[in-house]
This record gives sequence, C-alpha cells and structure tokens, in this order.
Amino acid sequence: MSPVTDASAGGFAWREAGHGPALLLLHGLGGSRLAWEDQLAGLSAQHRVAAWDLPGYGDSDPLDEPTTFAALAAAVGRWADTLGEEHVHLCGISMGGMIAQYAAAAMPHRVRSLTLLSTSPKFGLDGTDPDEWRARRLAPLDAGRQPSEFAEDVLSSIAGPALGAEAFAQQVAAMRRISAEGLRRSVECLVHHDSRAILGQIVCPTVILVGELDQETPPAYSEAIHHGIAGSSMHIVPGAGHLLSAEAPDAVNATILALLATVEGAR
Repeated sequence: MSPVTDASAGGFAWREAGHGPALLLLHGLGGSRLAWEDQLAGLSAQHRVAAWDLPGYGDSDPLDEPTTFAALAAAVGRWADTLGEEHVHLCGISMGGMIAQYAAAAMPHRVRSLTLLSTSPKFGLDGTDPDEWRARRLAPLDAGRQPSEFAEDVLSSIAGPALGAEAFAQQVAAMRRISAEGLRRSVECLVHHDSRAILGQIVCPTVILVGELDQETPPAYSEAIHHGIAGSSMHIVPGAGHLLSAEAPDAVNATILALLATVEGAR
C-alpha cells in the first residue's frame, strides 16, 4: 500500500495515495474523504488515487455560488486542475455518482473512464416526494443537531448486513466531518437531480455497480443509467447494500482496476 497523505490547496481538501493515472473519488451525501480507505489502499499501487471533501464538507471551502450539480461538476474540473491532472478517471458513489455523471458529460475531453456506484439518474425515480424527503433529511438540522450526532443512525439504515464493524466505524467517522450547513446545501441540491437528458453525452467507458440489497438507489436505478449511457456495463453485487465501496471493496476495486487497465492499455 502506498503512503496515504492529506492535502489542501485551491480551496479543496483531499486524501491521496499512489502514483500514475489519476483516479478521483467522489463520496456521497453522508460521506467525506475518509469514506474511501479501502480504495486508497487497494488501488494506489498503480494509480494516483485521490478522494475529496465535497465543497462545504470537511476541510474544503464551500462554493461561492449556489450548490447545483452543474457547479459541483465544474468544481471537479477545478480540483483536477489543482491536482495538476489534465485527464482523470472518475468514480462516484450515491450523490458523488450523480456529480460524476454531470462532470463526465461536461468534460468529455478530460474524463477517461467513469465508475458509478449505488447511484441514480434522477431523484425520486421511484416516486419519492421531494418535499417529504427534504423535510425528513433536514429535520435533525432544523432541530439544531449536527451530522456527527445522527451519523450512526443514518448509516445503519442504509448499510447492508455484510458491512463489518470496522468498516461501519470508518463510514461513521467520515460522516462526522460534515458541517450542518454543508449537509443542508447538499440536501437542497440533491432533490433537483435529473441527469437523464445528458446521459447520452457521456462517451467514456463506463461501469455501473449496485448492491443487490440497496434500497436507497435500487438496481432499477442503475439499469436506467445503463440504458442511457451507450456501451456501459452494469453489475449487481450480491448481498450488498447502499454503502457499496465499504461493503464489497474487493468487488469494487477489482472492477475499477479492470476498467482502468483496459482504458489505459488502449492508449
């Protein structure tokens, strides 16, 4: 395993390891750069692997503009500039997978591959009411609680049964770094997600993974993305829930390594 270092520059904070073609990791609504320890350890022998704190999360500065998916996709480009990387591979989970879709569509000349984990092409694809969902997610913040106070409850409700105690603790540590304002801005942004119109603009090699037991973004959501991105492939991971990168790190890492080897080999 390559040494893991924490860094900050240009308003961004991230955690990275390794050298080689750059793989950027985008965490979900309840995560931060600490959510990707298995990927930093398992993928950095051949690649530069970097996991950010979303703008407004952890030690990253908030956006100077309203938090929208277009603005977050542009932030991915600025972060890549800060890293000194012209071309990158992207991997995002849940909300991070949503951001990755917009970034890959907006920067086809820079994104070499796309790995989407436990994500969706549209908020409320199953009929979830955005106002009810927003109110439920914001209720603890409106009551004056911090994300660190309810991290365990939130994460235990979306994890599959195979998530071990150590991995769960790492995900809780990741969520405890989120500020109340950062989470609020992300919740308000997420309910407007709808990437269906731009999926056809994603031209890089794309792999989509989802847990068999994921009830937050069930397999039907991944199937919709798969049908929207020409040439993409999709895999369902048996026994896994929503926290896929932590619940099934070996399967996730093997899939990413195979994709990157194919893309880099083709160059």
